[in-house]
Amino acid sequence: MPWFVWLLAAGVLGVAEFFTLTLVLGLLAGAALVAAVVAGVGVGLLGQLVALGVAAAAGLLIIRPVALRQMAQTPLTREGSDALIGKRAEVMQEVTASRGLIKISGEEWSARALDESLVIPVGALVDVMEIEGATAVVYPRELLP
Repeated sequence: MPWFVWLLAAGVLGVAEFFTLTLVLGLLAGAALVAAVVAGVGVGLLGQLVALGVAAAAGLLIIRPVALRQMAQTPLTREGSDALIGKRAEVMQEVTASRGLIKISGEEWSARALDESLVIPVGALVDVMEIEGATAVVYPRELLP
């Protein structure tokens, strides 16, 4: 089979992978590229099919499970407001169960206390426990276990 047919098959499989995002068709496209290289070198159809089969098997049995495992892991760095969770902040305006103001990472955020019975005074240090919209839910540092 001519090399350009394998190249065309690789392109079609690559486009199909773009729409499905399963990693299967992309790996088969890579295997078709290997077959195109083998065909370009001048190996016969049987050699091309063997190269296609070996490359496809290696991709599906070795590369795909590793890639899926890596994609399933949570990112090491948190971004946006998620990066504020766990940080220390200073109370700028008394924090109650419904309102308050804190300064965290140089920015002022609206805040509310995690424990609804607490009133956190100005100047106290708090930990950001979670972010709900544009409001930080905080807990005083000195009361933490």
